[in-house]
Formats: sequence, structure tokens, C-alpha cells
Amino acid sequence: MAEVQDGHYDSTSQSTDSLRVEPIYESFLCPLTKQVMRDPVTIDSGVTFEREAILKWLNECLSSGRRLVCPVTKKELSSTDLNPSIALRNTIDEWMNRNEAAKLDVAHKSLTSDSTESDILQALQYVDEICQRSRSSRQVVRRDGLISMIAELLKNSSTKVRQKALETLRSIAKDDDDNKVEIAAGDNIRTIVKFLNHGQTQEKEKAVSLLYELSENKALSERIGSVSGAILILVGLSSSKVENLLIVDRAEKTLENLESCEKNVRQMAENGRLQPLLRLLLEGSPDMQLSMAAYLGELVLSNDVKVLVAQTAGSTLVNIMKNGNREAREAALKALNQISSYDASAKILIEAGILPPLITDLFTVGSNQLPMRLKEVSANILANVVASGARFESIPLDHNRQTLVSEDIVHNLLHLISNTGPAIECKLLQVLVGLTDSSTSVQNIVDAIKSSGAIVSLIQFVEAPQREVRMNSIKLLNNISPYMGQELADAFRGNFSQLSSLVRVIADNNGVSEEQAAAAGLVADLPMRDSVLTRRLLQDGAFATIISKVIRIRQGEIRGGRFVNPFLEGLVRIVSRITFVLDDNPDIIDVAREYNLTALFTDLLQMNGLDTVQIVSATALEKLSYQSKHLTKVLPAPNPGLCFSIFPCLSQKTVATGVCRVHCGICSARESFCLLEGKAVEKLVACLDNNNEKVVEAALAALSTLLDDGVDIDQGVMVLCDAEGINPILEVLCENRNEALRQRAVWAVERILRMDEIAYEISGNQNVGTALVEAFRHGDYRTRQVAERALKHVDKLPNFSGIFSKMGAQ
Repeated sequence: MAEVQDGHYDSTSQSTDSLRVEPIYESFLCPLTKQVMRDPVTIDSGVTFEREAILKWLNECLSSGRRLVCPVTKKELSSTDLNPSIALRNTIDEWMNRNEAAKLDVAHKSLTSDSTESDILQALQYVDEICQRSRSSRQVVRRDGLISMIAELLKNSSTKVRQKALETLRSIAKDDDDNKVEIAAGDNIRTIVKFLNHGQTQEKEKAVSLLYELSENKALSERIGSVSGAILILVGLSSSKVENLLIVDRAEKTLENLESCEKNVRQMAENGRLQPLLRLLLEGSPDMQLSMAAYLGELVLSNDVKVLVAQTAGSTLVNIMKNGNREAREAALKALNQISSYDASAKILIEAGILPPLITDLFTVGSNQLPMRLKEVSANILANVVASGARFESIPLDHNRQTLVSEDIVHNLLHLISNTGPAIECKLLQVLVGLTDSSTSVQNIVDAIKSSGAIVSLIQFVEAPQREVRMNSIKLLNNISPYMGQELADAFRGNFSQLSSLVRVIADNNGVSEEQAAAAGLVADLPMRDSVLTRRLLQDGAFATIISKVIRIRQGEIRGGRFVNPFLEGLVRIVSRITFVLDDNPDIIDVAREYNLTALFTDLLQMNGLDTVQIVSATALEKLSYQSKHLTKVLPAPNPGLCFSIFPCLSQKTVATGVCRVHCGICSARESFCLLEGKAVEKLVACLDNNNEKVVEAALAALSTLLDDGVDIDQGVMVLCDAEGINPILEVLCENRNEALRQRAVWAVERILRMDEIAYEISGNQNVGTALVEAFRHGDYRTRQVAERALKHVDKLPNFSGIFSKMGAQ
């Protein structure tokens, strides 16, 4: 017979019969449960039962309306009194104690490595049953020295033995701190924890249940947490989707017990379980709040956790930052610095009111000001918050409704930038970068910089020895350069070394960085027609370096991430500066020839998907091509031939061998920038099919130089026809996408229609006629004049039309 979970003996079990030293007596058994009685009582019939069992019988009789009878004799009961059988209970207790003593003695002999597996399991089973009987029984087990013997079995090679040892130790530990302490002796806790990570499912289940029992003791909670990896494993189990529910539940409850130790709370936070730390931060004593805030500032948090912390404790941390003592404010600032580094959590902090105290901390001077090391943290938080992309122009900072982009606030930020150390300078420059990244606030910052006259001091930072300061300065200047190009040019002319510093940044060969892309964009935004700056760039060797980089990027030698394309766009724009100062500058023309810019920009036209590169390249080719008629070595024009057909082919004029058809002289792509010789015409025609109107406009402007005054217009038309460019130009006219494109298209079409053969072919095209009529009716004065001439070419208007005054050839 064996004891069962509630402490009774099961007469049908044979698990411990071999350990019993006295036979069981029938009088010890309850007639209803067939188990050894713990609280025997006698009823009116004289029969003895287990109190709980007979009470259940009597209640069932009463509730069902049956007669009250003895379940054994079936005699009706005259009373429901239950008389304790104290003598029998004492006899049973003595019998059980004698048996337990004997069995424990046998268990001592069986709980060794020399015993067989079955003997060990039988001994463990009996110890387990004894411990479930009462707390005093558990104390007996401890006094008999069995705990250390059972703990040693955790290292047994048998899985069954290990599992049963874990189960038995849990029974020994239940509600007994002394037993728990002895179980935790030596490295036993570490051994138990190992089962959590490496054990089989049953071992995990029994190990985590034992660990939960031990964690009920506060002193042991700290020891459990001190075992390397214990808390991490428990956190993993508590959030597991694959472990069974009992393991998950026990792991969760163990962690809840471990929260009683502050060190454990910190470890949990390190492993992603922030709720205990946040609870102490919100509900703990002031000292505890300070400790948790300080520790929060030391943690490396995932983005999801940052959002959780901001939602849960953001307002509390902001309040501490505003009203706490110096030590508390420092702890809160460091925690907020961590949380604010993610856009979503930063926006939550903005809603919690973080901006006003941040600005106060930064701007306060005198005895109440924060130490510079904390102002640096405040500046970093402000930079993080601004990077979130909120609309700061609508977030008030004080009762005067000033915002972060108000002129006075920006002036103060600029003043701090000029009067603090590199660390704060860097972060405040980063703040201004964030504000100028926004299209809704950039103009406010530009206006404040202009009104403060700070542009000269800001430019000085491009020479800063600290890379982060320099990079943020360049990024800021790049952001404002579209609005302050002339002011920047004036400042650079006052100190060319700063422009040279930008060139050195661009020339760096360590990949393509954000700083390089910003530097290229900044230089590219300087006024294109400023020949002084262009010559300075020439003097610094900038164009040779930049063109080399453009070619290497085009050929795939320079690869990179997200900054390659903006870097290339900036470089191409810088190179195009040369084409803006060609007039009356023979030495600049020589530079364009030296670098063979016609070939370079022609090649760049093929960079589909980079619209800016194509626009800049087409515009540069336009300006280069405009110079061709002045640079061609002119020869006497040959007698023209006759054109007999224009579509699909045109008869060719007789052109001397080696002479450019359009410019009637000796041309080349390098020397005279001829589009025809440079094989650029077909590539420009291809750009007319682009979805970007500005690409189309730039390409059409470049092609129009082949039809300009001073060149052979007929031959220019022939070149366009050979390149299959006539129809695309007509399509641009008919699409009528915007006024600028219409003006260019009307001008080009009028020149094309001067050839009678083409005019004849086109006269039947209703779409072209309608487009010209629309331009004639709705265009500006100049466009209407050109459209009128075009309509005359296709006989849509009579030649004696008097609508406009007589004009010369345009």
C-alpha cells in the first residue's frame, strides 16, 4: 500500500509494499474511500469513517431527500453527530510513523549511485509521498540528511531518476524555507537551471516547478537571479509559443517572485522584460524611482521597447526632468536620451511635453543651469526628437505660443552653437538639420539665419576637426543652400579655404558617405554663373577630381548605398557650372575641351531613372551646342541640292566631305562641342519620351540649338529627321503638358515647318494643326507670333494676315 497525493494510503498500490514493516489493519481503512484514515470519526451506527468522506455521504442524502442511513449497515441514523475517534487516530499515526521511519532507513540505503534504477525510483517515490503528508514529515526528511542525497541524483545518468529527483525535491521544498535553503546549497540551483535550457520537456516542467517553489523564498530569489543565464532562460520560457502551458505558467510565476530583488529586475530589463522596472519607476519610492531611471538610461533598448517605455513612463520621466533634484534630473535625462532615439517613441515624448523643459535646460544660464555634460544630453535628446519629423511649427513651447522654429528660439540655438563645445555644437547643428529637412519649417530656419547674420559662423564649421560637427554643418548648409545660394557664395568668396575644404570632402575615396553627398549638393547649389567660384574650383583641381568620380560611378567602379545617386547628381551639377560661363571666357572653353564635356554629358543622358542627371546633362549640352556655331571652322557653304521628299526620308544637301552639315565647317565633339559629331542627337531624342516634363524640356532645348539662327536650319531639320526626332517633337507639341514645353515645342516646330516638304506632310495632321491653333489662341505674345508663322507654313493662316505687325525671321 502506498501514500497518495493527499497523504492517504492506496490499498491497491504496490509501489512501496516492499518497504512496509508492519501489515495494514482493516480498521485503519475508511469503508467509503478504502484509504487509511487521517481524521477518523464514528457515527450513530457505530461505524468509523474518514470525516470528509462521511460528511459528503450525509450531505448527498440530505440534498437528494433520501433517508439518512449508514452506508455500511444501511440502518437509519437518528443523529448526524460525528464523534472523533482519537484513539484510532493516534494508533494510525504511530503505525505510520513506525513505517515511515523504517522506510526512510531503507531509502537511505537505496538513494546511492550503487543502487539499481528501480530501487532509486521506489525510494524517491516513497520520500515524495512522505513529504506530501505534512510539513513535519518534510522536516524529518531534512533531519535524516536525505536532501543532499536526492540533490546529487540530479546528475544521475538516468532521465527517469533525474525527473523523479526534481519532483521529490519540490515536495520537500513546499512551505518549508529551511528545506529550500538546503536544496539550494552548493551549485544545485545552477544544476536545476541547466534543465531549463537543455532538458527534455518533462525535465523542464519539473525543473521550472521546483525553481518556482524555491523562488517563494526571497533570499533564494536573489541567488536564482545570480545564476548566469537563469533570468534570460526564464524570460524566454515565459514568452514561448512552443512550450507547454504549464512550463510557461511556472516560468512566469517564478519571474514574478524574482521581481522582489532589484538586481533581478535589472536583469529582466536587460533581457527585454521591462514591466517590473517600469512598475518600480512608476510606483516605487523616490530612491527606487531614481535607481530605475538611472538604470533605464544604461540599457540598450529595442525600438519596440522604446515605444513601450515612452507610453508607460514617458510622462513620469518628463516630470522628473522638470521638477526633480539634480541627481534625479540626470537619471531622467539619460533615460529619455535612450527612449527618444526612435521616431515613434520620440513623438510620444513630444505629446508628453518634453520640448519645453528641454529648451529651458538648454537656454538657462547662471546658478540654475545644468552642467555642460547634462546640457549635452539635453541637446542630444532634442536632436533625437527633431529627427522624428513632427510638425514643430505647431507645437507651442510656452504661453507666448513660441515654437521650436520661432525666430527667437532659432537665434538662441545659433548663439549656443557658436558659444559651446564641439559635443553640444554637433547636436544643435543636428537639430537645425532636422528642422531644415522639413519642407514646412525650412523657410522659418532660413529666415532666422538671415536675420541673425549667422551664415558666416555656420560656414566655419566645414573646417571643424571633429567629423560629426563638420558633417552636420555641411548637411545644414546643403539644406538651406537652395534658399541662400547667393549668401553662401558671398561667404565662400570671403574665405576660399572653406570652399577648398568642401572639395576635399568630395574628393575622399572611402566609399560614398552622407557627408560627401551633402557637400556635393551644397557646392552644386552655389550660383552657376558665379565665375569667381568656378575659377576657384578650377584652381583647387575640383573639376578633374569630380569628373573622375563621375566616370568611375558611371562605369561601376564606385559602388555604394543610398548616397551614391544624390552624390552623383551633385557632382554632375558641379561639372555643369563650366557650361554656364563659356561666353567670353576662352580659357573656360579650353577647360571644357580638356575634359571633353560633350562626350561626358552625352554619356550621362543614358542614365535612365536619374532625372536630375539627365536634366543637367541636357542643359549642359544645350549650352555647349550654343557655342558650336562660334567655334566651328567655317568653310564656304556648297550649293544646296533639292529636297524631293521628307517623310519617311529627305533628300540630302550636298555637303563637303569632313564638313559639319549643321555648322557648315569643321566640327568635333571635343573642340566645337557639336552635338552631331558627338553622337548626342539620338540620345536627346530618346529623352523626349521621358515622363518627367523637365527632362523633356531640357532635351528639347538642346535639340533646338540645331535649328537656331546662325546654323543651317534645313540641315538641322535633316539631322533631326535622320535621328527620327521629328515625330517626338510633334508629339511634345500635341501633348501640351505645360506652358514652358509648349513654347519650346512651338518654336521648334515652326523651324521644322520652314521646309516645304515637311510642311506639306504635316498639313494633314489635325493634331498638330489643333495644337498650333491652341498656341495661337492662348499662348503669350511671343508664342502667338511663332504659332502664327507655323500656321502659315501649313496654310492654316493666309500669308497676308494682319493680326501681328510684320516681323523679321526669328
